[in-house]
Amino acid sequence: MTNSTLRALRGCLPAALALLTLGAAAPAGAALPGNWLYVTVTRGDARSSDTRGTLLLCDPPQGHARAAEACAELAGAGGDVGRIPQRNGMCVQVYAPVRATARGEWDGRPVAYEHTFANSCVMAARTGSVFALSG
Repeated sequence: MTNSTLRALRGCLPAALALLTLGAAAPAGAALPGNWLYVTVTRGDARSSDTRGTLLLCDPPQGHARAAEACAELAGAGGDVGRIPQRNGMCVQVYAPVRATARGEWDGRPVAYEHTFANSCVMAARTGSVFALSG
């Protein structure tokens, strides 16, 4: 295996462990209670292995550096990340791509979101606290 393959595998381990833990805690066919999203942020291009992710639970808010804010923003947008109001602010025009993904359930409906932003400032302006994984 190459170093990049090993880094990619190591980046996936936390997500895999979280999903396995959830699967072991819930009976077969059972869903997580309440509103939840598994959110990931990948910095760099599609070949990048710099991916971080976490499980955002909203009943009560937990599992995320800014869970209470993210859950409140999602509640205001009906669980649709794309409907979170854009924040005013100035972002530099530097291309440093960031891909944000979210999968989960909100009010009993499946949620699937994926978008690549020009940089992390633009991502934060358009998605609020949902993808603020580092506090």
